[in-house]
Amino acid sequence: MGAGAGCRLPSSAGAKPCVRAPAGRGNRRVRMSAIPRAAAAASLQWRIEFQRSPLPSMSNPNPAAPRAPMLSTAEALAALLDAAKPLPGVETVATLDALGRVLAADVISPLDVPPMHTSAMDGYAVRVADLLHGERRLPVSQRIPAGHPAAPLVAGTAARIFTGATVPAGADAVVMQEQTSADGDAVEILHTPKAGEWITAQGADIRQGSVILPAGTRLTPQALGLAASVGCAQLPVVRRIRVAVFFTGDELTIPGEPLKPGAIYNSNRFTLRGLLERLGCHVTDYGIVPDSLAATRDTLREAARDHDVILTSGGVSVGDEDHVKPAVEAEGRLALWQIAMKPGKPLAFGAVRRGDACADAHFIGLPGNPVSSFVTFLLFVRPFLLRLSGVRDVAPRALSLRADFSQHKGDRRNEFLRARVNAAGGLDLFPNQSSAVLTSTVWGDGLIDNPPQHAISAGETVRFIPFSELLS
Repeated sequence: MGAGAGCRLPSSAGAKPCVRAPAGRGNRRVRMSAIPRAAAAASLQWRIEFQRSPLPSMSNPNPAAPRAPMLSTAEALAALLDAAKPLPGVETVATLDALGRVLAADVISPLDVPPMHTSAMDGYAVRVADLLHGERRLPVSQRIPAGHPAAPLVAGTAARIFTGATVPAGADAVVMQEQTSADGDAVEILHTPKAGEWITAQGADIRQGSVILPAGTRLTPQALGLAASVGCAQLPVVRRIRVAVFFTGDELTIPGEPLKPGAIYNSNRFTLRGLLERLGCHVTDYGIVPDSLAATRDTLREAARDHDVILTSGGVSVGDEDHVKPAVEAEGRLALWQIAMKPGKPLAFGAVRRGDACADAHFIGLPGNPVSSFVTFLLFVRPFLLRLSGVRDVAPRALSLRADFSQHKGDRRNEFLRARVNAAGGLDLFPNQSSAVLTSTVWGDGLIDNPPQHAISAGETVRFIPFSELLS
């Protein structure tokens, strides 16, 4: 069965996306494949409405101007999600190849599952009425393996039946073989069943015409199995998001090359590409862009032509060698947010013009510190990209677990502490919570969401977001 039989396509399925497949550029590119909304968005309107002209320079702020308050994590996320309009473009792919993709239409079952009454056990199909008058020995009239048709059951007989096989018409119960005694061509029934016993009714799992997977579902292995169970060989999915990544900084070095004095290896490139690939994005890696305004603007213009989102980390500040901010402002619009969170705090969000009728490419600038970049991606970029793909529920599930440590009171920021579950079911805290210590993200199982100015006492219940929720 193709997608058309069991999977309803949306009316916009034929719409053409604005984004084009990236053109080849030699070796420079490497391609790899519960939230507050309305109220928060309204209160943030003055901070998130981007003007077509560049924003006021932060390198020479007006001393008389009031300092904008930091955004809460909920406010920042609400603003991002409000800007994340689902992208156009639908593809039909084989169900076997749809893992991790997002459904573009409801999957509607064309049949009942199971499509007939089936036996839940190996045993004998019987008529309960035949056993109510003391008769226990019944001739075996037929043998029914799974996948074979069954003849109607003759009154006063039993049918040998196997798990998953069709229950013959006339039978209203199955007696499992452990409660019988076979004797040649007959069987002695040692148990009087109730009507319906060990029978899985037609449609017990899925009813014909029901929506088994709604549009916006991110397809897991079990979801693929469910689609296959109603005969879908193909599925309509949202096209993959095209993301361009680049990095700036003369201090950055590619692993494999010797480190010069004052240089560091570019770990964020590997972390961010891995995170994007886990989300199923088409990734174009522009590598390390030279620290010049012209080179940065050229990269932004080229990336905007072929991509939905441009992502970078570091370099979005007011330093003389930080060219990302003026480059984005020249090619589009940009807002620099201060978020009341740790690690993290700075986040740049804006857009780069495409110069045609298509929508602008989104721009997100993450902090440069490795842990800050990792955490802000998980908490903000991941849900933003999922919403662009049409996923409705983008909030990770959290657990309430016991803290087996004490932590001093923090400042006005929401802390996201790297921790892991211990053998006793409690949480241990990584000893060094610096935003530069990437080891904590490998050692940990997830993040403790600690409210501002809150001290954690040993034995206290805390909110824990597992990495398994944030990395899938």
